[in-house]
Amino acid sequence: MRSKIVAAAACGMVSFAAFAFAQGTPPAGQAPAASQTPAAPDPVRMLVERLDLEKYKATIKGLTQFGDRRQGTDRNRAAVDWIEAQLKSYGCTTERIKYTYQPAPRARRGAAAPGATGRGGEAGQPGRGGQAAGGQRGRGQGAGPGTGGRGRGGSGGSTIFGYRARSGVNNDPNNQPDLKLREINSQPTTPGPREEVFCTKVGTTRPEEMYIIGGHMDGHGWGEAANDDGSGTAIVMELARVFSAPDVQTERSIRFVLWNNEETGLNGARAYVDQRKDLQGKEDPAGSHKYPEPKWLGMIQHDMMMFDHGMPGPDGKVSPEQRLEADVNIEFQSSAKMADAAQKLAWLLKSANEKYATDYPAAVGPHMTNTDSTPFMDLVPAISLRENERGAQIGAGWDPHWHQATDVYATFSDKDFKLGLNAAQTTLAAVAQLTGARVGATR
Repeated sequence: MRSKIVAAAACGMVSFAAFAFAQGTPPAGQAPAASQTPAAPDPVRMLVERLDLEKYKATIKGLTQFGDRRQGTDRNRAAVDWIEAQLKSYGCTTERIKYTYQPAPRARRGAAAPGATGRGGEAGQPGRGGQAAGGQRGRGQGAGPGTGGRGRGGSGGSTIFGYRARSGVNNDPNNQPDLKLREINSQPTTPGPREEVFCTKVGTTRPEEMYIIGGHMDGHGWGEAANDDGSGTAIVMELARVFSAPDVQTERSIRFVLWNNEETGLNGARAYVDQRKDLQGKEDPAGSHKYPEPKWLGMIQHDMMMFDHGMPGPDGKVSPEQRLEADVNIEFQSSAKMADAAQKLAWLLKSANEKYATDYPAAVGPHMTNTDSTPFMDLVPAISLRENERGAQIGAGWDPHWHQATDVYATFSDKDFKLGLNAAQTTLAAVAQLTGARVGATR
């Protein structure tokens, strides 16, 4: 599959206009033919330049005040409120999705529990959100410390050929040396009502069409969930800030969603899809030119964006330094019903990265999995951005802080934060072109 992808790239990238046509509508904001007049300022570059490393870091830091933001806790609810307040301060109109989370009962060892192949479960519970042996979350597998082998050909965890390290979910509060943070994270999760927040930039000429930009705000592991997924949440919030500026217009709509319950099996994203997929493109009230749920043209997810330090060594340890080959991974799922269109969207983001990202390249892969774009992938072109390949690298222990007490703000360097910022630049540039974005002075 990868060779086919590379061959497709070599044959020429699909243009943003072509992708818009593929969705059944003419491209927004198509540039006129070249003329002898001086070139106007590039609105995409103007918007990308409004992203700022210190603002990105400050947003992540703000999220970490709520610890790991584990779903079903007061700290999670406080974080949802804080995110909404920030979005409102940018001028972005907010709404909430409400749903109820009832996890399947925990299975007895050696017995199949009701719902064992369902969509529930955190650490120690069955379901799609559990941490499977070997460090991969899988269908019907319970949680526990990873058992992936260290060394070439080791069993479990990943199909990557190389050294592997153990991975899993930290459930021991004593692994968190910061007593204040340990106290913040001490309240256990309980089933019940859940909420997640989103806001929308309404398009000026095609408000009935929309791109969705997402990241999950919940975490676990007794850390601060700074990378998983404070880094992705901050990207979504920073893009909401830039696009919500009063001098920015887009022809199509953009929705910025901060999912909840990702760690339990993508439950917040599934609730959104279940509640709103049949509302797409319907004007309400009739004649108002208002569309509570515009037609989905694409979904772009951001999940773990900062740590690219290479594979573990023979001792199972990962380098403390960022690897020279660090890049932004853009993934689609080759088995999805919308795989062809999703692949085109992924290559479009790579093209945007090549033109507008300042420091790091992007790579495209066909194995998107275990993130909130999954519930969308058979309905709309859906892709995810990550620090590493999810199936082959993260599952093999390339990020030793994943679901661990060490996933705290202080763990990461400016190079790590800058990698996340480059992912933001990549998505912003692509979405700005796809939605026909303009800055006031260029209209």
